[in-house]
Amino acid sequence: MPGRHVTDHQMRLFMKLRQDHPIETAAAKAGMSRATAYRIVQDPRLPSQKTPAKGRRRPDPLEFIFDAEVVPMLRAAPGLRPVAIYEEMLRRHPDLQPGIRRTLERRIRAWRAIHGEDREVIFRQVHEPGRLGLSDFTDMGSLGVTLAGQPLEHLLYHFRLPWSGFGHAHVILGGESFVALAEGLQNALWSAGGVPLYHRSDSLSAAFRNLDAQARSDLTARYEALCAHYRMTPTRNNKGVAHENGSIESAHGHLKGAIRDALLMRGSPDFEDLRAYRAFIDEIVGRRNAAHGKGIAVERPHLQDLPERRSTDFEEVIVTVSSTGGFTLRKVFYTVPSRLIGHRLRVRLFDDRLELFIGGTHLLTLPRGRAGANGKHDQVVNYHHVIHSLRRKPMALLHLVYRDKLFPRAEYRRAFEALAARLPERQACKATVELLGLAHDRNCEAALAGELARILKAGDLPDLAALRSRFAPDHASLPTVTVRSVSLDSYEALVGSTQRAGERA
Repeated sequence: MPGRHVTDHQMRLFMKLRQDHPIETAAAKAGMSRATAYRIVQDPRLPSQKTPAKGRRRPDPLEFIFDAEVVPMLRAAPGLRPVAIYEEMLRRHPDLQPGIRRTLERRIRAWRAIHGEDREVIFRQVHEPGRLGLSDFTDMGSLGVTLAGQPLEHLLYHFRLPWSGFGHAHVILGGESFVALAEGLQNALWSAGGVPLYHRSDSLSAAFRNLDAQARSDLTARYEALCAHYRMTPTRNNKGVAHENGSIESAHGHLKGAIRDALLMRGSPDFEDLRAYRAFIDEIVGRRNAAHGKGIAVERPHLQDLPERRSTDFEEVIVTVSSTGGFTLRKVFYTVPSRLIGHRLRVRLFDDRLELFIGGTHLLTLPRGRAGANGKHDQVVNYHHVIHSLRRKPMALLHLVYRDKLFPRAEYRRAFEALAARLPERQACKATVELLGLAHDRNCEAALAGELARILKAGDLPDLAALRSRFAPDHASLPTVTVRSVSLDSYEALVGSTQRAGERA
């Protein structure tokens, strides 16, 4: 029609209709004039092929610098980022407009597509059921999880069967280590109900960090022994090549996204304790496994059988309890009951706890502490272990090395600071020790902390006599009950009366 351009679609339609109809009829059905139809017969190129290429409508801002300066930089340093080149060009040529950044980035991208170096190709793999299991750690610091208001620095050990999508996650409080890998991997295998033929992990470089050659060799042997116990062949990625474990690296993002969404729907990233947070993670992973239930059910028969028992998932160390009422292990001081002073203890180090043994007898479990990233030592102190000695030497509290870790709750520390500010040092230390002793004797640590918070908020100091009365009963004031022994003759009389009653019956 006059004033309208013929499109490629119209021309294709005309050429098809031309096979069965005269030119006039085909032109009318295609929506074009008869003269246009005759021109198309003479020149069968599509309209889009006839359109001349459009030239630049404005001057090229990179005309004099791209080939002369940018290309030599790209050849000399192929890994140079476009933003670095952009900043260098602005420094060399102050008259350039800042708006050339996108133009420069597009030009660099096009140049690299034609003249750039070959890039590494990722080869997608075909997975077989029951053949491969993958392990890796991922940092969870970005989610802002807290326990009782305190930030939780932790990793997540993540295991996955790539064929079915089965996954398992375990909260790790320390860094990457053999203990964390062994505990998480065994939990995952027993949860899956079977063992794959191969196990692939990263290079374990984080676990080897700061270890000498002998310790590294020992760690390698322990990892190989762990895999041999489950009849798995251990394999590792090349160091620094994360995509070799791509079937779990990508799953990290999906799992962390699901956890982030669940935290938002929950309304708070704060949890009462570690057990509650671990239950939260288990529930999310369980829902994801339920979505892959059919595939998991198909893969499970292809897995190897589990062994009769778990393998060792801890490190064992011998320590001696010193006269300070504890021992130092991995730059962390732990207190224990004073009756153990001088004894050698066998300590099993797990990721989140220490199990203490004397001989074959289990004594107690302690939470595991860790030295700071700067190498600063830490303390794990339980005031129940030292309160009886501290009562005899209350002034020791004043300059105690682990004083801040001695207080079980912040309210006790604030009470000490308030007492020290308004009373002589001796009285403040004695009063604070008596508060800790009251919490120990009456088993009222939490309730007493709440009462101290109320007192301090009112601007008062704790009254020990009133608090002792408040958290009665006092064992010293309990009445003495005397039980008199009963004569054995009374039991014989009772037996005799029972026999006579039976004879009458």
